[in-house]
Amino acid sequence: MSFRAEPPLSFRAEPEAESRNLELLAPARTAEIGRAAIDCGADAVYIAGPAFGARQAAGNPVEDIRELCTYAHRFGARIYVTFNTLIYEEEIPEARRLLQELSDAGVDALIVQDPAVTRLAPEGMILHASTQCAIRTPEKARFTESLGYGRLVLERELSLEQIRAVREAVGAELEVFVHGALCVCYSGQCYLSEHLAGRSANRGACVQACRSLYDLEDGEGRVLARNKALLSLKDFNLIHRLEDLAGAGADSFKIEGRLKGISYVRNVVRAYSEALDALCRRYPDRYRRASFGMVRGGFTPDLRKSFNRDYTELFLDGRRGSWASMDAPKSMGEYIGTVGSLKPGVIALKPVSAGLTLHNGDGFAFVGGDGAIVGFRGDVCEGFTIRCKEVEGLRPGVRLYRNIDAEFERRLEADRPVREIGVRISVRFDGREISAEAIAEDGRSASLTETVTADPARDPARMLETVRAQLSKRTDIYTFTVQEVEAGDAVPFLPASFLNGIRRRLAEQLDALPVRMLPLRKGTVGPIPAPETLTYKDNVANSVARDIYRERGAVQMEDAYELSHREGIEYMRTKYCLRHELGLCPKQRPGTRPDPLYLVNNGRRLRLDFDCRVCEMTVR
Repeated sequence: MSFRAEPPLSFRAEPEAESRNLELLAPARTAEIGRAAIDCGADAVYIAGPAFGARQAAGNPVEDIRELCTYAHRFGARIYVTFNTLIYEEEIPEARRLLQELSDAGVDALIVQDPAVTRLAPEGMILHASTQCAIRTPEKARFTESLGYGRLVLERELSLEQIRAVREAVGAELEVFVHGALCVCYSGQCYLSEHLAGRSANRGACVQACRSLYDLEDGEGRVLARNKALLSLKDFNLIHRLEDLAGAGADSFKIEGRLKGISYVRNVVRAYSEALDALCRRYPDRYRRASFGMVRGGFTPDLRKSFNRDYTELFLDGRRGSWASMDAPKSMGEYIGTVGSLKPGVIALKPVSAGLTLHNGDGFAFVGGDGAIVGFRGDVCEGFTIRCKEVEGLRPGVRLYRNIDAEFERRLEADRPVREIGVRISVRFDGREISAEAIAEDGRSASLTETVTADPARDPARMLETVRAQLSKRTDIYTFTVQEVEAGDAVPFLPASFLNGIRRRLAEQLDALPVRMLPLRKGTVGPIPAPETLTYKDNVANSVARDIYRERGAVQMEDAYELSHREGIEYMRTKYCLRHELGLCPKQRPGTRPDPLYLVNNGRRLRLDFDCRVCEMTVR
């Protein structure tokens, strides 16, 4: 008497040997958010330690990171620590100490800007070259890889064709951003914050000058635009382009947002995890996820509901679109209609759709008369009537947006998905012995044999069905599925408590074994020499980095310390072009000259130059 079952949906089929690991990489401001990202399907999480991260407001104690590593590794997921600021000379001892602590905590890789870390990090630590390394050409990719990085994080502005070119040039893993806020400049080469406020973006202290309001003037002082966020971009959204990116050679798909809250991370990670699962199902012999466990149940993700400045795919197809969010540098949310009648504390909405549903506690926003975004909370929402405190600047006819859907936020918190490791069980009855063998989807195995003293079951077939049903349940993070039962004619009667105990002990055995992590690429130092001249854009800030460049052939170097004292440097170079956004590009208007324009803010004047040969704009 026996039966066999089809493989459970929670257990992945064995991939072909040549299949590639595809990684969904999620941000975490805290360890709690990191655990939420893993529960929602992230294959890896990036998080800052207590120092040297490019977001000063997102640091975490090493002990919290240690606990997050333990949790992530149960699913074969990875933890990367952002160590991506420039390191000054006097900080080298502290950096070396912290690097060792992070290694001891179980961190899987470091995301690095300063090449000095390649010498300071403990031997064997895997290093990823941060987007601050400004990798956007095959030549820069080859040089950066030669320093010993196992992964390169590419600039956001690259097209698919450019990503393919980098893929052909290097053997390192390639990481690309797919979602979230966009820096207007090439990463790691923005000095505008330091120029305006004395706070360096390369030291984690960016003031986000690109989200500020400016006037735009021509060379004769004529105002072309007034009080707009002229350098503010829409947010990235490539959820429908994952197949294209994987085909171009991307290995890791990164979500921006280390300052975002837990609801944002849950929603965005769940959406992209579902999309990546679908891609792997379409091409099971080509791709597989880079960690283990399937995510089940929970809320239905909706990217429209989380913070965004509207969405763009930027330069992915090698052509320009409308990239600016100059009217709304913050999240406006979804457009819901216009203000109809207005009384103190009572707003009558003219909805964009009769099917719109408002909820108590929803957040709303509109653009005020001075161009600033004004937000307010709807205390009581009945139909299309919003009751709230009186809102200054609101008037009939104003376009209204919902930037917080209170009901959706409640679902994110209350209806959480569950991540499960699939486990196959085979059961065999031999006289008075029952044996169970379990194999988890990552390859770990467990087994046990129990002697049974119970009398034979009156209905053997029904007893076997009970065995299958009781063992095919969830215990902790494991979802067991009985694949095969072999038994003779005599099947003992086994109570549910006995079978539950078998499942529990198998789970304990599996937990005692380390997950078989899928491999990360380790970098090796190669023969490619450094450029002969390194400028301030290469951000050389300490003697260790200088020595590395000298050893590799650089003969002239400038120091990042001197940035704020330089005259005529580019504070920013960007693929974004204000002339194109405003319809003033010579390609749009033949005969137009790409003369300089000027950004003005509180008496500060910045010159915009336009390099039409490479289609880039500079801020000086």
